Amino acid sequence: MREFLRILFPSQSSEVILMISIILVTLLIVSTVLFFYKKAFPEKNLEEIKNRTKSWWMMIIVFICAIFINDSTSYVCLGILSFFAFRELYSVLHFRQSDRSALLLAFLAIPVQYTLAYIKWYGGYIIFIPVIMFLLLPPILVIKQDTHRITKSMAQLQWTLMLSVFGLSHLAFLLSMPELEGFSSGGRGLLLFLVFLTEINDIMQYAWGKTLGKHKILPNVSPNKTWEGFIGGVCSTVVIGYFIGFLTPLSTPQLIFTSALIAVFGFAGDVVLSAIKRDKGIKDMSDTIPGHGGIFDRIDSLSFTAPAFFHLIYFLVYPPFQPFEVIWKNLF
Repeated sequence: MREFLRILFPSQSSEVILMISIILVTLLIVSTVLFFYKKAFPEKNLEEIKNRTKSWWMMIIVFICAIFINDSTSYVCLGILSFFAFRELYSVLHFRQSDRSALLLAFLAIPVQYTLAYIKWYGGYIIFIPVIMFLLLPPILVIKQDTHRITKSMAQLQWTLMLSVFGLSHLAFLLSMPELEGFSSGGRGLLLFLVFLTEINDIMQYAWGKTLGKHKILPNVSPNKTWEGFIGGVCSTVVIGYFIGFLTPLSTPQLIFTSALIAVFGFAGDVVLSAIKRDKGIKDMSDTIPGHGGIFDRIDSLSFTAPAFFHLIYFLVYPPFQPFEVIWKNLF
């Protein structure tokens, strides 16, 4: 598998090729085991783990496209993910008829945000949605002069953009990270590390919760989440993160802290979307993926882990973006 990928994508680093090979081989093994286990024990209910495995296949195909194909296609693939996530989220929030102009503007913000990531303009990228769109959208809503539930529309629209576009767009900006001496994996390695660890954290928390889970964390939000699953997931994610640290330029202490952070924020993203779905009385965000729910159901954790990981990497690894050093020099 590794040699085939190396021949197919000769320009990629050996670390990225190795990681993709590990993921594909693991998925093949898991899928094969599930197939024969179901044949041997047809009475066993394996739907949940089968759905998660199928989702993994879909995810890895998308991110292989984002990693291996040319740069322009990579950003387009990630932008499409944001488009579907935004569409699914706004569809369940029941906006008013008078909100259409603002919604159209919010949709148009998606290609702008990903273009800013593509051209590597960090200053414009980091303020476009949190500042410019934050200031621009409310007046567009007010122009319609429909004040009924306008506060709710303002809050929902801003949050929808932040969650599905701004958060997820950090995946794209990882591809724009400047090169570091001695670090050959680059932005693609960082992207692969983040996505793999976020998804494996979800699986580990599910597995530990199913086997040892007794004490529920948020029974009114996500009844299946337990303290045993959460702690087991965090510990497992830290261990796995340590072993795939070759995809990052982080030191061992930094790697442990970053992996734990991804696990915690991955949990947060999952339960936040669960709370939204419970509030709206729905099981899935949509039926975009038949039998598996919507796109956002599969990538909800990334909307939290991507910005957390991105800014931590900027702070830890890239000297021009270490604000504490600048503050320290200015003060003393």
